[in-house]
Amino acid sequence: MTVTASPRRGFSPLRDLPALGWLVAVVVVALLHRYVPAPRWLLVHLLLLGAATHSILVWSQFFADALLHAAPDDRALRQRKLRLALLNLGVVAVVAGVVAARWQVTAAGAAAVSTAVAWHAVSLVAQLRRSLGSRFATTVRYYVASASLLPLGALLGVLLTRGLGEAAHARVMTAHVELNVLGWIGLTVLGTLVTLWPTMLRTRMDEGAERAARTALPVLLLALLTTVVATLVGTPSIAGAALLGYVAGIAILARPFVRVMVRKPPAHFATWSVLAGVVWLSASVVLLAGVVITAPDWQAAHERLDLLTPALAVGFVAQVLTGALSYLVPVNVGRGPSGARAANAVLDRAGAARVVATNLGLVVCLLPISSAVRVTVSVVVLVSLASFVPLLFLAIRAARRARNQPPGVVGPVPSEPAGRRATQGFAGLSVVVLALALGVAIDPTAVGRSSVDAAGGISATGETTTVEVTAADMRFTPATISVPAGDRLVIRLTNVDTEDVHDLKLESGADSGRLAPGESATIDVGVVGRDLSGWCSVIGHRQMGMVLAVEVDGEPPEPDDEGGPAFAPYDAALPPPSGTRVHRQTLRITEQAREVAPGVTQQLWTYNGTAPGPVLHGRVGDRFVIRLVNDGTVGHSVDFHAGERAPDRVMRTIPPGESLVYRFRATRAGIWMYHCSTRPMSAHIANGLFGAVVIEPRRLPPVDRSYVLVQSELYLGEDGQPVDVDKVLAEQPDLVAFNGYANQYDDRPLRARVGERIRIWVLDAGPNRASSFHVVGGQFDTVWSEGSYLLDPRDGGDGGAQVLPLLPAQGGFVELVLDEPGSYPFISHLMVDAERGAHGILAVRP
Repeated sequence: MTVTASPRRGFSPLRDLPALGWLVAVVVVALLHRYVPAPRWLLVHLLLLGAATHSILVWSQFFADALLHAAPDDRALRQRKLRLALLNLGVVAVVAGVVAARWQVTAAGAAAVSTAVAWHAVSLVAQLRRSLGSRFATTVRYYVASASLLPLGALLGVLLTRGLGEAAHARVMTAHVELNVLGWIGLTVLGTLVTLWPTMLRTRMDEGAERAARTALPVLLLALLTTVVATLVGTPSIAGAALLGYVAGIAILARPFVRVMVRKPPAHFATWSVLAGVVWLSASVVLLAGVVITAPDWQAAHERLDLLTPALAVGFVAQVLTGALSYLVPVNVGRGPSGARAANAVLDRAGAARVVATNLGLVVCLLPISSAVRVTVSVVVLVSLASFVPLLFLAIRAARRARNQPPGVVGPVPSEPAGRRATQGFAGLSVVVLALALGVAIDPTAVGRSSVDAAGGISATGETTTVEVTAADMRFTPATISVPAGDRLVIRLTNVDTEDVHDLKLESGADSGRLAPGESATIDVGVVGRDLSGWCSVIGHRQMGMVLAVEVDGEPPEPDDEGGPAFAPYDAALPPPSGTRVHRQTLRITEQAREVAPGVTQQLWTYNGTAPGPVLHGRVGDRFVIRLVNDGTVGHSVDFHAGERAPDRVMRTIPPGESLVYRFRATRAGIWMYHCSTRPMSAHIANGLFGAVVIEPRRLPPVDRSYVLVQSELYLGEDGQPVDVDKVLAEQPDLVAFNGYANQYDDRPLRARVGERIRIWVLDAGPNRASSFHVVGGQFDTVWSEGSYLLDPRDGGDGGAQVLPLLPAQGGFVELVLDEPGSYPFISHLMVDAERGAHGILAVRP
């Protein structure tokens, strides 16, 4: 089967220009994305909804005419022009509605797009009925099936603009992608390639191709519909299995596809680009199936699907579109052999280099690399794909010149020697490697540069500076934060963008995690004693100016009167709760040589560089999304007592270099331990992998100061070496400490003033020793332990308490008011442990 030009093709602006216009718009938005709203959404929809959908309506109709031998009359041509006009006006309305946040405009545009595509499907059905018995009717049935799915996908897209709950949004978004990419575009491409692929290779059609097409269509359609229904009702196992059924449908079509390719291997840009696109489609569906089946919930599946978007949009759709047009445009603008050869020669320029650079670069961009590297490599991918646009203009001009040449002049030959193609392929590889090197030169952290210490070795003031920061339009507002030297810095980051995902990463290692539009996160930077830089790590955002500066005001505070060693204490102030009900935090496991007592160093395993790890603070009903990254040299994990989760997946041990996402809802109040649960658990906890989550009880009264103290034991090996496991097993600690450093609050006391109400949250992290928390010279009028009040002054009683007794992993809080200035020691009243370092000072001033 050979596809030839329709005798009534000619040039039609409404038919031939919009696809090119949408492609130009994609390139423009990619270059100017820092200046346009919702650039990610725009890039995807300008390509898929604009260029790809317009091309599908044009070329599927063209192929239907050729395959069914049905030449259109004037009435049919007028209707086709009306459909194309309606489609493109609809796309404009959808884009305008989303950019302007007007869901009514978006809905009207989606209705126009759906109407145009449905009208197209009805027209194709009518052609099929008039051409009963046509040998190639199956391909047209693919077009009808795909066109029937787009209105459903458009409806789901409108629902997404109206605002849905988190879980519903994730399911609807996944189904939206399945219908539009795998259904509307995927079925169209697969059906077209049955006949177009051998035509592009200039060979005869495989004998089994028609039979394979007839067999595969019901398999693909049933699998896709099952996937969508299972996704919407929330049954991931069925959805994943059905996606594998879609892959089985592709495999049925692949056999004749491959046989033709073996007989006549691809030799031009057009065929290599289409082949690469089909491979990306197949691989993406397999990965999507794995995502749906293995993700702990649909929100996680949606986040992982976000990583597959470039594979589907760029790897599949963009490459198939540019490849197919690189073959079809010369056929239809050449108007004869000489013109077609001239156009082919232009569109095949540097074809091997472009294909290699696009696909290798896309693979690199999908890897967990630094933002700078991803940006430099993505520029290579963009240039490789965008080069099609100017080449298309040059091809049309070359075809026109060839047609005007005198008779007997032979046009250029489009094919190139195999050796030249190999050289071009190597050139594409070299460009990607150079982009990698440039990215590493821009951001040396790409090859493992360690983070800096935010405290800079100064002592803490005991005060906390909280700053509200918003992210939108490739900017942080404010872009500069001023912090008094020695203050603890807490950043409340809110993504107020309408579409883009953002995050904030500081050079100290503090990280907000990725935030969707409308989401917030609290970043506890810790004590700040030096200037810090921060940035959005989403691809390209840092380079577009999305950076933040933390500047330290004034001189570092003078050491306390009592002197003491020079070290930065763990800030015991309870970080304020964020204004959001969804808390996102990245816990990065690293190995740190840290001082644990004056002159004593241990090789600790840490969450975010400290032992204990950062304190998380929320309220009952809050959700926590924790990304655990293992940058250590052995396997580690995390177990959050604050949530109820089956431990099988979220608490599993991950090897070095891997990550997982742990989600839980805080349904009960308490100060909850989190820790590494990798065996031997006692050694992993004793070597630093523990921390606290404070979930406030409802109606908790405000106080003047809140502190958090986490008691733990240290079992020292050789200086600078990790934990001595034999000492752990023998329960022979060398040190017992509050917040990881023995006696640190003797030298850097906690501050308070006379008459202030002080709340002290205490957690015993163990792993082996109990605690009996006591403030020398004070009495507790409030004691709350393991979820309930043991003593509450609101009950009207006159009782008091002297200790808060805790077993390992237990926690609670006490409150007291001190009426005299002075130094009040706080200790574990297991006196041997107080003498081992579980000792500090509460300095009360007038």
